[in-house]
Amino acid sequence: MKLSVRAILVTALVALAAGFGGVWLGMKALAPAPAPSMHDVVHHRLELSGDQLARIETLEAAFAARKHALELEMRSANAELAAAIREEHENGPRVAAAVERFHGAMGRLQTETIAHMFAMREVLNDEQKAIFDDTVVEALTTEPQ
Repeated sequence: MKLSVRAILVTALVALAAGFGGVWLGMKALAPAPAPSMHDVVHHRLELSGDQLARIETLEAAFAARKHALELEMRSANAELAAAIREEHENGPRVAAAVERFHGAMGRLQTETIAHMFAMREVLNDEQKAIFDDTVVEALTTEPQ
């Protein structure tokens, strides 16, 4: 039985397409649903009262400003690190100082984030706190996808 090159090519392309389709379908159908974001939980699942929402929004606005300032500091530290690497070509004192500056800003951002989470939690009632706490624990313990 003689197969033509065209028949072999068509068979290979169909098999390839079926393989990619199967992988895509498996990823979509079997992949775990992404965990809801804290924003989604707070603003949609907790059913905040008008007063709670106003208080949360005030907290979020203040945190956003602090977060932005620390992110700018981290970007600045990265630029400082890049310049130090370019000039020192080793793990010298300027490189170490830039790394330390970045780590300091990153640590302050984490501390600010945790303080923000606890401040938002104080606005919630006991039932909302339980949902909030479960969401925080899940976010901190779930492996990234």
